[in-house]
Amino acid sequence: MRTVKRRRHYVARHWLVLARPAFRYSESRDAYVLRAVGRKWGPVLRQDRRRRQSFDGVERRGSQAKAA
Repeated sequence: MRTVKRRRHYVARHWLVLARPAFRYSESRDAYVLRAVGRKWGPVLRQDRRRRQSFDGVERRGSQAKAA
């Protein structure tokens, strides 16, 4: 049994749709692995759910509170 987990590669959803014939979803890993050999070899792909959010608030980095 593998002691070090394989690194997950985050890819866009449309790439997972295109790769579907070669990859299958593994519920135990919550990721997509290569068919037939994915149990031991190959990449482990996950859908990129990380969002890039814009911030509309006041920029406070670098500012320091001044003591009175």
